[in-house]
This record gives sequence, C-alpha cells and structure tokens, in this order.
Amino acid sequence: CECLLSYSHALHSARGCCSYSTLKAWLPILSWLPKYKLKWLQMDVLAGLTVGLTTVPQALAYAEVAGLPVQYGLYSAFMGGFIYTLLGTSKDVTLGPTAIMSLLCSSVVGGHPQRAVLLSLLCGLIQAVMALLRLGFLLDFISYPVIKGFTCAAAVTIGFGQVKNILGLQGVPQEFFLEVYYTFHKIPEARIGDVVLGLLCLFLLIMLVLMKASLGSDDSDASTSSSVARKLVWTVATMRNALVVVAASLIAFSWDAYGHHVFTITGQTMKGLPPFKPPPTSDTTANGTVVPFREIVEDFGGGLAVIPFMGVLESIAILLAIGVTNIMGSFVSAYPVTGSFGRTAVNSQTGVCTPAGGIVTKLDLLPFVVTFLMSFWQVQYGIMGGVAVSGALLLYNAARPQIKVSDHNVLLMELSSGLSFPAMEYLSHIIHTQALQVSPPRSVVLDCHHVSIIDYTVINELSDLLRQFKLRRVQLVFSGLRPSVLKVLLAADLDGFRHTDSVEEAMQIESRDLIDD
Repeated sequence: CECLLSYSHALHSARGCCSYSTLKAWLPILSWLPKYKLKWLQMDVLAGLTVGLTTVPQALAYAEVAGLPVQYGLYSAFMGGFIYTLLGTSKDVTLGPTAIMSLLCSSVVGGHPQRAVLLSLLCGLIQAVMALLRLGFLLDFISYPVIKGFTCAAAVTIGFGQVKNILGLQGVPQEFFLEVYYTFHKIPEARIGDVVLGLLCLFLLIMLVLMKASLGSDDSDASTSSSVARKLVWTVATMRNALVVVAASLIAFSWDAYGHHVFTITGQTMKGLPPFKPPPTSDTTANGTVVPFREIVEDFGGGLAVIPFMGVLESIAILLAIGVTNIMGSFVSAYPVTGSFGRTAVNSQTGVCTPAGGIVTKLDLLPFVVTFLMSFWQVQYGIMGGVAVSGALLLYNAARPQIKVSDHNVLLMELSSGLSFPAMEYLSHIIHTQALQVSPPRSVVLDCHHVSIIDYTVINELSDLLRQFKLRRVQLVFSGLRPSVLKVLLAADLDGFRHTDSVEEAMQIESRDLIDD
C-alpha cells in the first residue's frame, strides 16, 4: 500500500510539473495568444513602429556609450523582441540596449567587441540560472538610494560624455575625470559644423517635447480637423528621436556628398545582419596575443556580478526573458541588454504605464552619496560601495535594535524589532546596566510581541540572563511571545523561565513574589 501511495504521489507530482498551467507559467505567450483580438493588432503595430523608430537612433548612440562600433547597438536591439514575445509577462516592457547597461559594459569590456559579446552570454546564463532557482529575492538587498545614486551618476557621466560629440572632439579618454579635463582642454579644437548641428538637434528635440506636453488632454469640443492636427503633432513629437536623426543624417550626407566635410560622421559600418554563431571564448590583442577564456573572465572582475544584477533591477518580473535574450543575443554579436525605461514609456503611451517613485530620507543619503561619488571612479565600484554601505546600515539596525525602557515598578523593555543573535549582546548590555547592576536590582518585563523567530545564540544568552536574575533574587518575565517562539523556549527548558500573555499581567508581578526563599 505504501508503494502504491508513493507511486500515486509521484505520478501526481509529475503531472503537476508537466501540466498546461505550469507550461503557461514558463511560456506566457500561451496565456495571451489564444485570447488575441484583431482589434489589438492596429495598436500593437503602431506601438511597434514607434518604438522601432526610437530604438534605431538610441541603439547607435548607446553603442557609442559602450565604446563599441555602432552596428553592435543594432545587433543588440532586435533579439529581445523575439524572445520577449515568448517569455515576456508585461505588455509594456521592451528589451534592448540602455544607457546604464552601455555605460557598465564600457567600464568592463573596455571597447572590445568580442569581449562584450562573451559578456552578454555569461550575463544571460547567470540571469537565467537566477530565474530558474528563484533567486530574484537577492535584489531586495539593493536599496533604492543605491539605485538612485547610480542612475544619477550615470546620467551625469553619460550626459557629459556627449559634450565631446557635440563639439566634434577626438581623442578624449573614457574615464570621467580625464574626460572632463580633456573636453575643456580641447575646446579650441571644436568643429563649428558639429556644434551648430548638435545644438540645432537639441533645440528641435526640446521643442518637440514641449509641443507634446502642451497638447494636454483631448478636448471633446474640438473639431475633427483640430483633432487630426493634434494627433499628427503628437505622433511627430513621439517619434522625435528618429525624425531628428533622419533629418541630421540627410544634412550630413548632403554636405559630405558635395565634398564639404564639415561634420564628424560614423563612417562605414558592416552591412546586413550578423552571422548566427556562438560567441568567441577567447580574444586576440592588437599584437596577436591570444587571451584565453579564463583570463577574460578574470578581467571582467566584479562587473560579471554587477551587470546581471543591474540588468534585472530594471525589470525584475521578466528575469528569465532577459537571461534568454542575452544568451541568444550573444549568438548575433549583441552586448548585454535589459528592459528599457524610455522605450517602455513610449510603448505604453502609444497604446500598448509603469509606476515609479521613491523617498530618500536623511539616513538614505549615505548610500546614495557613496554610490553617486564612487560611480564617477568606476560604475561597478559605485554599486558595490553603495550596497556595502546599505548592508552595513542594515546589519547595524539588526545589531542595535531600538529598545524602549519605561519604569512601572518593574522595568518594561519593549523591543521595536525582532530579536536575533546580532542584537542579543546589545540587549544583554542594556539589561545589565539598567536592571542587574543597579542597587537594588530590578525585575524586568521583556515585551516580545515583535519577536517572530529565535535562534540558539539567543537561547543561550537568555539562559545566562535568567541565571543572573535568579542570583540577584529578581525576575525576568517574557510577555507577548508568539506561539512558535514560545514553543522553542519551552523546549529549551530554561531554568527560571516565566511568561505571560500580556504586558499588563506581567507588570503586576513584583520581584518578592517571584523567587522562593
């Protein structure tokens, strides 16, 4: 009978693992595709075209931020659409190269395309394993101030990094502080054509943004012609990046075709799609030295841990989709990608909404400032430094919980948070200084309604405290213990252990009534 029950249970588990609902959990396309309506097709096509037109100029620019040839931005942009269709869980999110990921890749791969492609494979494998093992909770230990500090520093770094391009300067280093110095040092070498075209593009982009913002909500009394005009302006403003890039490209091409080389252009790029092949596992330096896989991974250093985490920070709900996208992207010469905030907003606004917010307190300023400042040195160091500071604050709060002490004939000590082994020494110190080392010694009521778990170290320290109270003929009374914690303490059979259900009941106990002569 036991064998039959075991077999039945195993068969039921196997059926559960292979059920259609489990398959839908791993392939979300099975959830929405059978319900797809033709009326959604128009909005999806419009959203796809709009995001696509936005993606092309962004991908070119992000490849430059990553220090890679511009075609690698395009290689990194198209695989996410196919993978996310199968594995995606949010209709608004789009996968592709982003400014932050490009900046991280620049600091890790140093402008080596082959290493960037290999980094995409390794990051994808790490992210996919994290998804399969349900390790997304690890991201809960990266606080919002760390993310905010990094993104602010990245915005400054990326923004200033484009100044040299607007000025048409060459030979400016990638390191931020050197970049600032040499940008100002080389201002006399600025190209007038690049400056004029760059400022004109900025003016047009800002004007289109303001035009779109001025449209406001639709007016129900507006005429049909006015409504059509508003939609046209809205469409043009939404596709502003692509339109400005196309217009600027035509201007540059026209001048260059007539022999007037007044603009800095990207030059020749590889034509067509990249060949589908495994990413290289070695690299060759300029002097012909072959760098093996192990040395490349060692050169990646902390970036191999930071980049996968940063990739899923922006889109934690689609961890598996990002991992598979990076794995498959490496076969088409892509560098690591993630969910794009900017293109996601465009995707949502065109009919296909993401909440974002956060509050920085005075205490949170510390990891924010550390992350912000260290990110100008090396972006991965900024993240690791901010996480270390946040972890230190978290550990400090665990080791130094707030303890409210009040006098009600006996001392009432209320723990404001849980009780774990890092906090036990601090609690013991408070009890000794305020109850056991005073004259006469005082009884203590310990309010434990916040304590949800207890460990061996705590039990061992409590046993010693109970012994000290008994020697001084006073009592330590526990109040408000949760059933799970009470069960553990009763099983420990602590000498002198006493508990009450409420604080009021515990405070009525006087020390002379608790100890037998």
